[in-house]
Amino acid sequence: MTDFKELEKKIGITFKNKSFLEEALTHRSYLNENPSWKRDKNERLEFLGDAVLELVVTEHLFKTYPDTEEGTLTVMRAAVVNTKSLYEVAIEVGFDKALLLSKGEAKDVNSRGRETISANSVEAVIGAIYLDQGYKQAKKFIDKYITPKLDNIAEDGGKDPKSLVQEIAQAKYKITPSYEVLGESGPAHDRIFIVGLYFGEELKMKGEGSSKQEAELNAASHLLKFLED
Repeated sequence: MTDFKELEKKIGITFKNKSFLEEALTHRSYLNENPSWKRDKNERLEFLGDAVLELVVTEHLFKTYPDTEEGTLTVMRAAVVNTKSLYEVAIEVGFDKALLLSKGEAKDVNSRGRETISANSVEAVIGAIYLDQGYKQAKKFIDKYITPKLDNIAEDGGKDPKSLVQEIAQAKYKITPSYEVLGESGPAHDRIFIVGLYFGEELKMKGEGSSKQEAELNAASHLLKFLED
């Protein structure tokens, strides 16, 4: 049976039920090559851990930044629970090396897919901690490795609306937003542009301005305002 004692020592948690940690570090690809392995893939634990992580980070933001508006808090939360941020945690703690993967996935060290797999393992382990030892211990892990990143993110609070919208889109939907001119009106010296802000094929918001750039900024600002309401 796989031994994760060193990992437990690293994170300062000794699991009562080792199967939770074993499942949290089992990627679906491993099961294809090891059908006798008694644990399930980690996707259900990832689902649970994602919810616990979001609650802990949201609570932290709510208490730490009492004068910050909802839209900004949403951006801050998205920036700290996204793939890039969680991948950094996976590297720091060693989940990336402890993961049970197929031989093919294990060799594909530097790919975007491997980054996502490692990031997802962080959420799965959070779910495992929650099941094994409750909310308090899960929060302790998150506060040690993840919420400290919020201080750095808070310093970037002055980003323009387009940058903030891009962070939300990439964190929540894994896509980059796009802008498209939907219409123009008025004489050449006093032109008005209407721009659509899209997440993939979905039109999220429209904005108007005397230039394309101004219209894009207004569309992004309108979307941030909508998310606050």
